[in-house]
Amino acid sequence: MTLLPAQRRQEILRAVRNGTAHVSELAESFGVSEMTVRRDLGALARDGKLERVHGGAVEAGGEPGFSQIEVERRDIKDRLGVQAAQMVTDGQTVMIDIGTTTLQLARHLHGKKITVVTTNLAVVEELLPDPDIELVLPGGIVRRNYRSLVGVLAEDSLRQIKSDILFLGTSGVDVEMGVWDTTMVEVPIKRLMIAGAQEVVLLADTAKFAMTGMVRVCGPESIDRIVTDAPLPAACRSAVDAAGIDVVIA
Repeated sequence: MTLLPAQRRQEILRAVRNGTAHVSELAESFGVSEMTVRRDLGALARDGKLERVHGGAVEAGGEPGFSQIEVERRDIKDRLGVQAAQMVTDGQTVMIDIGTTTLQLARHLHGKKITVVTTNLAVVEELLPDPDIELVLPGGIVRRNYRSLVGVLAEDSLRQIKSDILFLGTSGVDVEMGVWDTTMVEVPIKRLMIAGAQEVVLLADTAKFAMTGMVRVCGPESIDRIVTDAPLPAACRSAVDAAGIDVVIA
């Protein structure tokens, strides 16, 4: 049975409440074109009923905000930040990913004579008063809820930047050491940072090894070191050893 536009949009909202809804899946489900679904999503977003993300939509307010996530396991994140900051030496170009753990790292970089490339606006705010740190922002669209820069402008800029070291965040890590993220629009940024970095350091407390995401960012072959707060789960050890990843426990 063909649904009226209003009925279809109600069903789209129902799908979004059950998780992120992808344009292609919605189009197939309702037997309409992807363009029709995009128009529906645009109308619902304008009404404040959902939030558009790359390739689909999420429930309005469904993603926890930066300030909410920042206070979770803060002492552990700070330990990781202290340990990671010790890997940075004067003269380096350092890429810093989005996230609250990487913000804790930034708080321990003051006084170093380095260049920081980041899409993390919280990191920019933290390091802005420090005259010894040169800040490079790739540009792009501001995601206010998560204080980050995304989109084609940021992606094009990152294709032209190399760094000595990248500190990468994650939503979750699987037993094969696949790194995952919950937000599709952030994934191209992460992949381009990985491609431009000489060394990739994953910051992930042990809770992340029991969590997952929606999109796979990279596999273990892209990671050089992991900074965490306790020995990794036994199930991960074979993948870590096979990839030659150095594990540092803060």
